[in-house]
Amino acid sequence: MNPLATQGMSDFARELRARLGNDAPPAAVLFDLDGTLIRTRDLYLEAYRRALVPFLGRALSDAEILALEPRSEIRLFQSQVGAAALADCFEHFYRHYEALHPTLFGGIYDGVPELLQRLRAAGRPLGIVTGKSRRAWEITTAHAPLGPFDALVMDDDVPAPKPDPSGIRLALQSLRVPPEHAIYAGDSITDILAAVDAGVVPVAVLWSRRDPDRRAAFVERAAALGALIAETPDDLARACA
Repeated sequence: MNPLATQGMSDFARELRARLGNDAPPAAVLFDLDGTLIRTRDLYLEAYRRALVPFLGRALSDAEILALEPRSEIRLFQSQVGAAALADCFEHFYRHYEALHPTLFGGIYDGVPELLQRLRAAGRPLGIVTGKSRRAWEITTAHAPLGPFDALVMDDDVPAPKPDPSGIRLALQSLRVPPEHAIYAGDSITDILAAVDAGVVPVAVLWSRRDPDRRAAFVERAAALGALIAETPDDLARACA
């Protein structure tokens, strides 16, 4: 790496450029969605709970829902209600998911609109790879538009949820970008594992993690898997724009 090209860069930016193997920013920036760009934890927990009540006969606690590892809407509902009732369960979910937005949707994380605006202004192709279904995506973006993306890979599009890397690979194929020239930014270990398996540079984002102990544990594990650590959206913008 040319030392002159990295003068004034943050440590994160220099490390990212080194991982990409050149002095240039990434050729594509891929993001997880929930917990990375938008706050939906409370919204999802309540929408899942209400959607499942007619099929399970009781309301699951937050701990019970989280124990199901809800990385994928489709797989969560399949595991609880089976294939025959899946479509009906989804209709319940979408109704609650939309109705609860005004009170439980936490919006876009601070700094994310500026991050996306800066990357678009710099001409970076952007993509989303998420365990969210396409219909839920459409509901959310009606409340908090994130702007255009060059690749959108939803839960409906892949054979298996993250940490399976198929979603990231599909996005890269759409963008025609080699994995070694791209990054994937996410807030969970499954995001990091998917990025590693896909061959992109994994970036662990911290702005959604408030609990100091869990944050520290996440950083330790993510770093051990080879992820770079982005403290703020601005860190990512400065490194990638």
